[in-house]
Amino acid sequence: MKTKRHAKILELVQSCNINTQEELQAHLKRFGFEVTQATVSRDIKELRLVKILNDDGNYRYAVTQDKGTDISSKFYSLFADAVLNVDYAVNMVVLKCHIGMAQAVCASIDAIHWQGIVGTLAGDDTIFIVARNEDSALNLTADFKAILHRR
Repeated sequence: MKTKRHAKILELVQSCNINTQEELQAHLKRFGFEVTQATVSRDIKELRLVKILNDDGNYRYAVTQDKGTDISSKFYSLFADAVLNVDYAVNMVVLKCHIGMAQAVCASIDAIHWQGIVGTLAGDDTIFIVARNEDSALNLTADFKAILHRR
């Protein structure tokens, strides 16, 4: 449940301007996650969310660009729990995920700045990754499949 909640939090901070822990708690409740303020606070710390300044002068939560081992370990856990299948065609890698998990996985891939990736696009259960070339797509596919086999 914690992994799904973390994935939803990552999705929410990417798609909404969330200014306070109470707002995040309310958003989570809308999606069926009954959590306390203390749990939200812990999640923010564990996900290493930071507050950034919006154009309107207010602060909102955002995903940090820190590439430390904590983010990497969270990525591997999220990826292994959420991704069902990895495939590629020419320079495009396609990840099939559990419904509702693609955006969180995609955000975590973007945060790591994986080499060889030109861009990503996530739907509800599918992620499209444009690789620099076919060799990059092949390497990414092999890397992603190796993560799935570690489950």
